[in-house]
Amino acid sequence: MSVPIVLDLLGTFFFAISGSLLAARRGFDVVGSLLLGSLTGLGGGVIRDVILGVTPNAFANPVYLAPPVVAAILVYFLSGSVARFPRTLLVFDGGGLALFCVTGTVIALERGANPVAAAVLGVTTAVGGGLLRDVVANRDPQLFDPHDLYAVPAMLGAAVIAVVWSVGGYNPWTETAAAALVFAFRMLSLRFRWHVPLAAVSRHTV
Repeated sequence: MSVPIVLDLLGTFFFAISGSLLAARRGFDVVGSLLLGSLTGLGGGVIRDVILGVTPNAFANPVYLAPPVVAAILVYFLSGSVARFPRTLLVFDGGGLALFCVTGTVIALERGANPVAAAVLGVTTAVGGGLLRDVVANRDPQLFDPHDLYAVPAMLGAAVIAVVWSVGGYNPWTETAAAALVFAFRMLSLRFRWHVPLAAVSRHTV
């Protein structure tokens, strides 16, 4: 397996873990956990591939179905231990976000998208699964939380990959480094509660 595919599968696994963890917290059964994990891990990539007009990796390559199954099994047996660490879902979500924003951009570039469109599709890959997860689980989407930078790290990672690709500097090592940068940025934003300005300046009427 090539490094990009390994990173893509790892991102699928991380996002699937976050989906199964949320299912456990919401009291879903094991089938619900598997389905929510699959939706989270595969949803963003399916959206990207449909936009690109190709058969989604989730359907073209059966190996992509393995990470959600493994994630659901792990959460089933380890949910008690995981519950002691309430931020675990955010850590796995951050890992999936970091990996998917770079692998999604690379896949789009390999399929002929221009760098700007590829970066947009990389961000879509990164945030799509989490958005679907939150909507299906009837939770306010993390993507629209005004006290969170959820999409910003993904934008950074996708932009870095698009620029590196454009100047001929792309290789598996730069892809891995970009993912590590995005993950560190995401974890720091959670630690220090960074956020961007609201859509409109708040005005108080006297």
